[in-house]
Amino acid sequence: MAEVKVPRHDAQPPRAQLRVGRLVKAHGLKGALKLELYTDDPDGRFVPGASFTLQVPESSPWHSKTVTVREFRWMNSHPVVFFEGVDDRTGAESLVKAILWVDEDATASEPEDDAWYDHQLTGLDVVRDGVVIGTLSRVDHLPAQDLLIVRSGDRDVLVPFVKAIVPEVDIAGGRVVVTPPPGLFEELPSDDDEPTGPEVSADDGAAGDDDTES
Repeated sequence: MAEVKVPRHDAQPPRAQLRVGRLVKAHGLKGALKLELYTDDPDGRFVPGASFTLQVPESSPWHSKTVTVREFRWMNSHPVVFFEGVDDRTGAESLVKAILWVDEDATASEPEDDAWYDHQLTGLDVVRDGVVIGTLSRVDHLPAQDLLIVRSGDRDVLVPFVKAIVPEVDIAGGRVVVTPPPGLFEELPSDDDEPTGPEVSADDGAAGDDDTES
């Protein structure tokens, strides 16, 4: 899942940050936390010494603080991270649901592919087969994947933000190209709507009897 650039506003001047993960649950007794990843390069992001800004409620003791990676590993195909100063399960549980952000400046040496500010996407035309079918109204960031909310006619259509369905984002051209599966933007015809062949009357079957010899 590609990282998404979002401008953050704190007491300091506004700065752009990348959302790279969310801490979903404590793991074990030594301070480990399972991660929900929002980055295509977790092994490069979560190296020892990497620091992240925490997005937590103001009531959290971690509000306005950062965390530094002590260790990152994969356990049964799940990403798990240890932070400096978080040495037991109680400390880990205090971080559950926190979202991790990193300053964009820290990654400016290598521009990210397929990463956009949310505000860059909002308002773009949504195009299918060369025809505008709606307007991108917002981006929803869900645990499983990001969704593009497209206003099409009088309804909102939820489009998974994956390459197979959204092959092109053209910020300069003001459009997003989609190749949605059948039924995403329109209702599929029901079986009752299928055309049927011409009806055959009972008399048609005996039409040839008049031509038989007596």
